[in-house]
Amino acid sequence: MTVSQLRVVVETDDFDGALRFYRDALGLPVEASYEGEGDARVAILSIPAATLEIANSAQVRMIDEVEVGRPASRPSTLSVRVAFQVDDAAAVTNRLEEGGAVVVSSPTLTPWNSLNSRLEAPGGMQITAFQELGPDSSPAG
Repeated sequence: MTVSQLRVVVETDDFDGALRFYRDALGLPVEASYEGEGDARVAILSIPAATLEIANSAQVRMIDEVEVGRPASRPSTLSVRVAFQVDDAAAVTNRLEEGGAVVVSSPTLTPWNSLNSRLEAPGGMQITAFQELGPDSSPAG
């Protein structure tokens, strides 16, 4: 068996706001979109590469502490947060905030040498924008 695609399905009551955010603010191109009976709508946005990160509760709490300085993930039996690697975490955070996201935490230097910000996107999903700094890098002013 070979898995050839990962799709994360975000269910939201604010379809238009979420679509504008992920398409326009985050810049994900629409690969396909469909409409059905009863106002059923879906848009499939593409990302060049994806990974599936599985973390236990202790790791999620540790990441919350590093990125936000306090518990911030939504408690549930299954919590999903999507992380997007970007070239400039500070600029993307500003652009996403202008696009309708709520900044939970501004870009923060992590122990693994990336610059991570946490946001709540329209539709309610928490996302992380992260910039890999490399072994000898430090964040710019």
